[in-house]
Amino acid sequence: MTETHATISPGAPVFPAGRYGRRRAPGGGRRRTLLAALVLVVLVAVLSLISLRLYRQYGDPVYDAQVITYTDITDSQVVVDFRVTVPPGGSAVCVLRARDRAGVEVARAEVTVRAAPGDRHVSTRHRLSTSARPFIGEVLRCRAPA
Repeated sequence: MTETHATISPGAPVFPAGRYGRRRAPGGGRRRTLLAALVLVVLVAVLSLISLRLYRQYGDPVYDAQVITYTDITDSQVVVDFRVTVPPGGSAVCVLRARDRAGVEVARAEVTVRAAPGDRHVSTRHRLSTSARPFIGEVLRCRAPA
């Protein structure tokens, strides 16, 4: 029996040939790291674009709506009084709906409101024709006109 550890330099591991598979060439991991970084940058860019689009469509704080009251409730209609904050002299498209006591939507409408030049607030009234007796009238959201 021969001792092989005496002929080996200290600190250098010796692996039997073919036992642990092919050895990696130095620098091969650098290519994978670069690819992973590139994929991450592309993913962040795509998610940022999607976020920006959704924010512009649904989250613009300039368009704020408040229901003042809903009146004249009959079996076929409800009148919704609401106030919208828009950019000075701008306009907005608001989605109104009416629901019955069970919460089922019985009417929906898109209403365009326009502010006077230099004014930021618009108070308006809209009559929703319903398919059943409504319980509540509400403004779902307001957004910039397309």
